[in-house]
Amino acid sequence: AYAHQDIPFERLVEAVNPERSLARHPLFQVMLTFDNTIDREVTEGFAGLGVEGLPLGAGAVKFDLLFGLSEVGGELRGAVEYRCDLFDHPTVAQLAERLVRVLERVASDASVRTGELPVVGEAERARVLTEWNDTGVPGVPETFLELFAAQVAARGDAPAVVYEGEVLSYRELDARANRLAGLLVGRGAGPEHFVGVALPRGLDLIVALLAVLKSGAAYVPLDPEYPAERLVHMVTDAAPVVVVTSTDVRTLRTVPRVELDDEETRATLVAAPATGPDVKMSAAHPAYVIYTSGSTGRPKGVVISHGSLSNFLAWAREDLGAERLRHVVLSTSLSFDVSVVELFAPLSCGGTVEIVRNLLALVDRPGRWSASLVSGVPSAFAQLLEAGLDRADVGMIALAGEALSARDVRRVRAVLPGARVANFYGPTEATVYATAWYGDTSMDAAAPMGRPLRNTCVYVLDDGLRVVPVGVVGELYVAGAGLARGYLGRAGLTAERFVACPFGVPGERMYRTGDLVRWRVDGTLEFVGRADDQVK
Repeated sequence: AYAHQDIPFERLVEAVNPERSLARHPLFQVMLTFDNTIDREVTEGFAGLGVEGLPLGAGAVKFDLLFGLSEVGGELRGAVEYRCDLFDHPTVAQLAERLVRVLERVASDASVRTGELPVVGEAERARVLTEWNDTGVPGVPETFLELFAAQVAARGDAPAVVYEGEVLSYRELDARANRLAGLLVGRGAGPEHFVGVALPRGLDLIVALLAVLKSGAAYVPLDPEYPAERLVHMVTDAAPVVVVTSTDVRTLRTVPRVELDDEETRATLVAAPATGPDVKMSAAHPAYVIYTSGSTGRPKGVVISHGSLSNFLAWAREDLGAERLRHVVLSTSLSFDVSVVELFAPLSCGGTVEIVRNLLALVDRPGRWSASLVSGVPSAFAQLLEAGLDRADVGMIALAGEALSARDVRRVRAVLPGARVANFYGPTEATVYATAWYGDTSMDAAAPMGRPLRNTCVYVLDDGLRVVPVGVVGELYVAGAGLARGYLGRAGLTAERFVACPFGVPGERMYRTGDLVRWRVDGTLEFVGRADDQVK
């Protein structure tokens, strides 16, 4: 037997003492009412008189949203009451339109499945699919190597790369890369082949990357500071024909190597012609392979083609402009694709690339210094601001990789009032960035992800690949010219993540990002979270 005692509800509430707010109802915020007694109530006792019921507004609302439905003359009528500090009239009108659309469909076909109900109207569908994805730019952009060659011809003596006081001009960088490219071709490099690059940060690293591209092969960055186990996995997976490295890199001894500081290699390069090999390449050939972090399993090699790289660099030149790319700080590891914009974008339009050890190394600079573009993740840049960055003159701060809070934007503006703040988003599988937002106005909430880049389309879809309404959370899919070829040697996973696009031309693909987002009414995307357990 169990003894029990009835406790008055008021006593329970007093004991628990829940936090209460007078701004909202404590149990629910949305209410639906239905009244089918209006006809009888308003007509009884008025024989011979015409009687019509009129709504009598109270002038205030009790809930965030109240949908009031009533049956009048055999018709279902309704009204929506809403809190003006949470909703505006166009938003509530759109909610009402969606509800009417659903009810009309159910009334015409009661057997319809709930997942097939037409919540999104034609006008809204056209807006999210076509109007907000109107990014198409006709024509085929020049490749990076073509752009770089033009800069060598026009600005041969201009500084191309700077590292700790050492400078390589465009002509010097081109000549050294050509000589090494010829050596790599002799070792088997060429289109559809891969060459590993395992070098410490410095001028030789940039020479090696350009040489690999000039040989027709795709480069695979192998950071010497990575754990040996990860490097071995990457080399085993990518199977490069050769690895460009130096004698002080002790790992990867079992693969063919070209050691740039070896005396025999140096002699060979000095005697080699500075014109470089004549290699035929297409836009479909791979330009580089960057491995994912492995946070969701075994690291995967993402293969990016020359065509995707060319499209991205065309966006950088058009959207950022030559002035923003005039003096760019290369602070990102080559194992992350942000390094692509830091390196290849300025070299494609005559800018200078300044190599630093990492982002936090900028704090150690004496006196005032300047740069046209500095990139970083918000958390790392916050450390940089705390350590002291008030001696810098920076044209643009490009932040990516994490959600960008309003507080972070305000701090950047406070320390660097002359800098333009940019929030970029993009998975490696979409060639660096897929969307962009520029913080030119004040803000009280987290920065949005922005709008899609040139020749890029973004879709917010539900589990059935159906378009979700504006303001509703769905999974983000990316399509367009920036999509990777896929995952190296993993056809099954490629087919799983790069799926057929139902909104494009036949054969077009879209990449399932796993990021949960929603459209804002102004056509920008807002990051909400992840569809899985991955830390973002």
